[in-house]
Amino acid sequence: MNNNAHLSMVGLLKIINIKASMNLGISEVVKKEILSIIPIKRPIILTNNIPNPNWISGFVSGDGNFDVRIINSSKNKTGYTVYLRFRISQHDKDIKLMELLIKYFGSGTIEKNSKDQVVNLTISKFSEITKVIIPFFEINSLFGIKQLDYLDWCKIASLMKEGSHLKLEGLEIISSIKAGMNKTRKIN
Repeated sequence: MNNNAHLSMVGLLKIINIKASMNLGISEVVKKEILSIIPIKRPIILTNNIPNPNWISGFVSGDGNFDVRIINSSKNKTGYTVYLRFRISQHDKDIKLMELLIKYFGSGTIEKNSKDQVVNLTISKFSEITKVIIPFFEINSLFGIKQLDYLDWCKIASLMKEGSHLKLEGLEIISSIKAGMNKTRKIN
């Protein structure tokens, strides 16, 4: 783009071919419109170890997610159940990396999305979240906005430890915190 190559069809096609090989590739609409797309081959990176805990923090800062689910439930007096979930999503070609992360943490499951070529490492057991994930990121800090989501997530975990999620007042506080996390976070 610095050389204005994107202004020609040849240059634009090169950019589209690169994009086709990245992450989830390109949309079906673009594939139908441009029939000559040839994704650039990307090597599968095979590794047998995690370089260090800070590598995980950097990786999660980019591709991790700390989310909260509040769902209807007749099991609680409030009518709702609160779940915390830690996830990392990657292209399915990186499934070995996800397996390595599960081995490193000693917890988690891999969920495959059959519609897209995506695999998710998911940790949602409250005991694993409080005994593995939270202590890990207390020592190995995240970066950027992901750190703010993590801190809010930890506030909710603390409220849940106290049993606040089982009372309407606590559920309202949790809902309020959740409303300002992830994509809905407002940055000043």
